[in-house]
Amino acid sequence: MRIVIALGGNALLRRGERPDADVQVAHLAAAAPALAKVAEDNEVVIVHGNGPQVGLLALESFADTSLSKPYPLSDLVAETQGVIGYWIQQALTNAGLSRRAVTLVTQTVVDAYDPAFNEPTKYVGSGYTEERARELALTSGWSVYQDGTEWRRVVPSPAPQRVLELDAAELLLQNGVTVILAGGGGVPVIEGPTGLSGVEAVVDKDATAALIAIELRADLLVMLTDVPAVYLDYGTPAQRALGKVDTRMLASHNFPAGSMGPKITAARHFVETTRASAAIGSLDDTTAVISGNAGTQIRFAG
Repeated sequence: MRIVIALGGNALLRRGERPDADVQVAHLAAAAPALAKVAEDNEVVIVHGNGPQVGLLALESFADTSLSKPYPLSDLVAETQGVIGYWIQQALTNAGLSRRAVTLVTQTVVDAYDPAFNEPTKYVGSGYTEERARELALTSGWSVYQDGTEWRRVVPSPAPQRVLELDAAELLLQNGVTVILAGGGGVPVIEGPTGLSGVEAVVDKDATAALIAIELRADLLVMLTDVPAVYLDYGTPAQRALGKVDTRMLASHNFPAGSMGPKITAARHFVETTRASAAIGSLDDTTAVISGNAGTQIRFAG
């Protein structure tokens, strides 16, 4: 099969953990044997998130007094593509993957007039107390919102229109290469009179993964995160996990825009467009989620 796997940035760095490299490498090392087995037997594209990681780089860039101004988010997304892609490549090889794994620095075209630029919703970086978050907002010009018990920076998240390197990814897949593509949703770029230019945004990686899965004619879209499944009434005594569901059932419920909502939207878009299947589950349950025995399994209604 051809499978697109989206790894959440929070699956590599869990809530409350220090954003050290060895913490994230350890999570990938634990997950890599299952990912390597899937990649050994199938054509696999891996798309990863970068919310915690790009936020950390943005904070470091803002605090660097040697700079006249911080690096733009588009540049920092490209940086995270390199480092996280390298970690994934190495983890897969160390787990025994005999195929070559390659990371592509990937650009995602967005609409310069997307209303998302005026309504930042994408959480990036670490969590803070409300006092510290508001202090950072004043000194840096950031927008900050509450995320559970913490406060975090939010940035614009325009919809992906087109992934520029898909033709290269197709060639690599046809030649037996596992492709790590569009990390962080892809470097956000707009098309103008002088060509391409990066913009201050982070594209949702699940939306980009769905677009990639559609364009590459994938048989399965899998979104691996830090929770075992999609829940209704999450965080309440009535919460319950969803097992096998269809797109009509998902459309009848509302899911939080800052967490599970984008995954549900991406899964529905892929399944309704292709009539193929999607799954959402925990990185710790990779094999079972991909085989249909864990997580939330999503089919077309009709």
